[in-house]
Amino acid sequence: MATDAWRQVRTRVVEWWRTARPDQAEYVHRELTDAHTEVIEARQEDNEGREQDLITNWQTRLQMLLRANPALAEQLRVLLNDHLIPALPTREQHAVASQVMKATATGHGRVYQAGRDQNITER
Repeated sequence: MATDAWRQVRTRVVEWWRTARPDQAEYVHRELTDAHTEVIEARQEDNEGREQDLITNWQTRLQMLLRANPALAEQLRVLLNDHLIPALPTREQHAVASQVMKATATGHGRVYQAGRDQNITER
């Protein structure tokens, strides 16, 4: 969000949001503009915590939107893969990945899945 491409990204996100929740599109536009300013300030201050808080905030918003309308997931995936990730600097693109995990347990079976570290202790 701190790159020059942020305007294009903001436009794409607002367009996508407008299809999902038209009544919130202008609000999201303003919020993204404010978030852009905050990201720049956080990076200038070398404040990773503040930047991470902004990331978490937007992740939560997107999760809530997808929970309310799971059919938007594929559109969001296209937005990310075709527009948002390519707008990142090359060194940051590798940090973005998606994982899809599906599992089924029957009877007394258990499923443990993790996208990263996982510690399981059973007794």
